[in-house]
Amino acid sequence: MDPKALFSLSYGLYYIGTYGAKSNACVANTAIQVTSAPAKIAVTLNKANLTTDVIGYTGLFTVSVLDADAVLDDIARFGFKSGIDTDKFDGFSDWKTFGQVPYITKNTNAAFLVKMESSLDVGTHRIFVGTVEEAVRLSAVPSLTYADYHAKKNGVTPPRAPGFVAETAGAGKVRYRCKVCGYIHEGELPDSFECPVCHQPASSFERI
Repeated sequence: MDPKALFSLSYGLYYIGTYGAKSNACVANTAIQVTSAPAKIAVTLNKANLTTDVIGYTGLFTVSVLDADAVLDDIARFGFKSGIDTDKFDGFSDWKTFGQVPYITKNTNAAFLVKMESSLDVGTHRIFVGTVEEAVRLSAVPSLTYADYHAKKNGVTPPRAPGFVAETAGAGKVRYRCKVCGYIHEGELPDSFECPVCHQPASSFERI
């Protein structure tokens, strides 16, 4: 089986927000509308994410739709760090709340507050299905597709994402992968190298 055939499936990119002991959010590439009356949304999150645990006991989450102007630094903030040991909202002011649950307003074109109704354990990930309680349009900028995130912004897939496929170096090629965000660098790493996505030093890379 060629796992890269799965890349042909179409995705967007979304911030999933929660509020438990603190505000938190992560990045997901699987959020879809599953019914219209009432409007229901399904999202898929890795079970190792703090966001997944918080949704499990609060039953509420937000979905903010990234637009085509989204920048890699913001995606790295919410997608390549763990809310377990990081306050992702520290120093970040472009967000609002539905009640206490945060949603991102910077480079997003819509946001939803969702009340979970059911969930399904699918191995490494959990699918949450819920009813849309609130919705707001934020801009007319087109949504960022997952394909454009990779092709135009040189974005990478974090190891915890559903679409992650491990890559190995071809003959004669040397590659290193960032252990924090999954970014692949081709060629030798100088000591002064810094990950262009999550800004980790060369010591955070492993040869693949």
